Amino acid sequence: MLLALMSAFAAVAQDDATELNCEVEVNSDKITNGSKDVFNELKQAITDYMNTTKWTNAIFGTNEKIYCKLMLTLSSWDNSTGAMEGDLQIQSQRPVYNSSYTTAVINFRDTKVKFLYETGQQLVFSEMEMEDNLTAILNFWAYMIIAMDFDTFELNGGDPYYERAAQIVRLAQSSGESGWKAFEDNNNRSAVLSAYTDKQTSPIRQILYDYHRMGLDQMVVTVDKGRSAITHTLENLGKIYEVAPMSVCLAMFKDAKLDELINVYSKANTSEKESVYEMLYQVYPSETTRLEEIKKTPTN
Repeated sequence: MLLALMSAFAAVAQDDATELNCEVEVNSDKITNGSKDVFNELKQAITDYMNTTKWTNAIFGTNEKIYCKLMLTLSSWDNSTGAMEGDLQIQSQRPVYNSSYTTAVINFRDTKVKFLYETGQQLVFSEMEMEDNLTAILNFWAYMIIAMDFDTFELNGGDPYYERAAQIVRLAQSSGESGWKAFEDNNNRSAVLSAYTDKQTSPIRQILYDYHRMGLDQMVVTVDKGRSAITHTLENLGKIYEVAPMSVCLAMFKDAKLDELINVYSKANTSEKESVYEMLYQVYPSETTRLEEIKKTPTN
């Protein structure tokens, strides 16, 4: 009886698991004034916030959590007001079916990170209003991580979470904080959201699904079939480039996937290597050196 109760409790605990397994780093090497204890507190506060907030109604098992990493590099700190400024590197990964391999989904640097934080400050989650800029930034990236992860498993599976990210952007745009304004630049948080939700560039979400579910997941079973699906996916990158060559989603795909693509095509035939090189060169002409690696014949 006791064993049954313990098993039932374990099952409930697993079903109640939050969505993210988030590792956090805070780099304050550039800060020379005052005690650095506040940065250790900030790291722990962000870690707790990301990993204990229940972001969705979806049921996640403990072993199903999305691994992600936030690396905050601070460039300035006013110890009298708690004002901090820097950039935030966001990374997330997704497992490939029936293998020990994990693949990058996001690898992006948010360069417009400004917020207030003081020792002892608690980070409070609110779905209906903007508590402060720090939690707004964390909320936005949490939902983008979840949305893009869901898109890799089910076509348009991230819909509800892009909408939540959009709600955060709408609230933050009225705050006057940097990084949220539409058309402020091509790489801020508003631009990232638009890249995955606007009609012109939303085919990037089809790419997320095809690349991961029809490509990488299938390569474990049939390498050639999975790689062929990825090749077809890359054709769609060119279509996005034709209508929105400056879209941040193209840069995000490159930063997450280019090194992996070199490995994917390492054992492809010469014709396929050349074809993929040409498709990627049209979209990423400044990456010639890295793209040349695709055409090389492996030495082993």
